Amino acid sequence: MKVIKKALFAMTIGLMIFSVSACNLLANSPTPTPAPTDPATAVPVIPISGGLDPEVQGTAPASPPDKRSDQASDPDSSVDATKKMVPGGDTFVNDLFERPFNANSMDTYFPYIDIVDTQGFIDNTWGYATITLSGDDANGHLPAKYGVELDLNKDGRGDWLIIVSNPSSTNWSTQGVQAWKDTDGDVGGNLPIVADKVVSNGDGYETLVFDQGKNSNNPDDAWARISPDDPKTLDLSFKLAMLGNSKSYTMGAWAGSDLNPAMFDYNDHMTHAQAGDPNPTIQLYSIKALSEIDNTCRLAIGFAPTGREPGLCPTYIKPRSKPGQPGQPPPPPQIIY
Repeated sequence: MKVIKKALFAMTIGLMIFSVSACNLLANSPTPTPAPTDPATAVPVIPISGGLDPEVQGTAPASPPDKRSDQASDPDSSVDATKKMVPGGDTFVNDLFERPFNANSMDTYFPYIDIVDTQGFIDNTWGYATITLSGDDANGHLPAKYGVELDLNKDGRGDWLIIVSNPSSTNWSTQGVQAWKDTDGDVGGNLPIVADKVVSNGDGYETLVFDQGKNSNNPDDAWARISPDDPKTLDLSFKLAMLGNSKSYTMGAWAGSDLNPAMFDYNDHMTHAQAGDPNPTIQLYSIKALSEIDNTCRLAIGFAPTGREPGLCPTYIKPRSKPGQPGQPPPPPQIIY
């Protein structure tokens, strides 16, 4: 009998110890960590909240308006890529480059650096740009830098450079997006657009205003995405408030393996001989210091162009109507470059 009582007493003590241990274990267990959210499936409109990753801070823009402000095509260098040349579009002296090739040998063509079309849109809050490339890389990506240069007062001297590096999501994201401003007015050197005779030592776009939403009171000023409708098209969007609420500007598109804000304008920071030329009929062939880069002429966003804006794409000006002879077609529109 005494043996049984001792056994029961031991069992009771054991159960009490087990219960206390189990309670302590539960109390000290770490809170389970939620499964990470895939940024590609994140909802693009998220209220501003501290501590969020840059790509999901702020309120993302909607899609561009149905009506565009302007559009321009750009040469497709894939046509003559095997010939190690471009079909046109490169005029170093006028800050126009068509160089989606490697330096010197020009035996590697980069379709994801070759712009073939650009469009601009604007609404009351946002400016939008679309940049369509000739193609993507072997993995279906756009592994370069893409951007737009904005000239707010339309004098040919760029004021803002908004770029994105290695965009990957079809949702609007601030990841990799930067907005640079030229606060000292040296972009373009002595003659905006036109190459200066003396190589410039200016600092280009020297002020980083927006950096992926980090350390900013306005973490949603600029966004980028791969177009949901075309993997070869990139969309950029930026708040007009960031630009000082400018409602009109000229806008040129850029693509390159490296777009260095300090090097604008590129044709002021090096000579034509240093840069080389992609046209084999030119003595300076082939491309050298300036390679793996492409840009476009500038679009007229939010205003009716006169055709006298520096760097503007060819502009069609409708002539004033005059009474004509019966049966004669009206004269063609005037083209101003």
